[in-house]
Amino acid sequence: MEKWPIGVFASVDAGLGVRWEVIKELGVPTIQLHAPAAETRTQANADKLRSQMEEMSVELTAVFGGFEGESYADIPTVVETVGLVPEATRAARLQEMKEIADFAKLIECDVVALHLGFVPHETSDPSYEGIVTVMRDLCDHAANNGQRVHLETGQETADGLLQFLSSVDRDNLFVNFDPANMILYGTGEPIPALQKVGSFVRSVHCKDGTWSDKPGETWGAEVPLGEGQVDMRKYLQTLNEIGYTGPLTIEREIPAEPERQLKEIGAAVALLTKLKSELLA
Repeated sequence: MEKWPIGVFASVDAGLGVRWEVIKELGVPTIQLHAPAAETRTQANADKLRSQMEEMSVELTAVFGGFEGESYADIPTVVETVGLVPEATRAARLQEMKEIADFAKLIECDVVALHLGFVPHETSDPSYEGIVTVMRDLCDHAANNGQRVHLETGQETADGLLQFLSSVDRDNLFVNFDPANMILYGTGEPIPALQKVGSFVRSVHCKDGTWSDKPGETWGAEVPLGEGQVDMRKYLQTLNEIGYTGPLTIEREIPAEPERQLKEIGAAVALLTKLKSELLA
């Protein structure tokens, strides 16, 4: 694989990713895939997906888990509903993530990823150890499949994420770095955060956003790539500095507007292609 192949976040029947016809029109060489719905995670559908990707010369680089009942309506709702942190749904969601990992194995993908949720800032918090335990369980299951687990950034500061990675202490646990999420959640400036966690970064999102007027309390706004406060040139420069060579996966969460999605992601592909040619010349 060339350095920094451009990709998109895709979906089949669940999630916020682009559809196959958009992938085909964009002609990108890589995708991350939101895990299909539970009832469609079958061997037959895995075979179909593999065939589609082979026909389109597209490489699948990660399968992302998501769960029924999650809501990103506002930050307090994310705290209560997202990922493996909420205790009431933790056991069922852990089992589903294991099933997603098994499906990913069927489509020959060696990376599964997810938003873990809001991990307590203090390791002394009574719930902290339980979250560490569930993460170890998932990592061990993935390791048995020959897979790595990537945690997407956003809900923790860089220091908090490093602390959690150290606590889990599994050599197949890494980071999917999303710079816009640091801004949207108000958890830190993305470039210094990337520099801090750089040794763990194995996949990235290329997404842009603007700060809320109350960071950490209310949402910032997701905007088209290059129109926000990430500074995409500096982002790619920093990825180069930390030695990251993997895909640049564009995520644009407007699935209900396919024409706009195609236009904005097409512009993002053009921007990243231009920055790549300048920075890697």
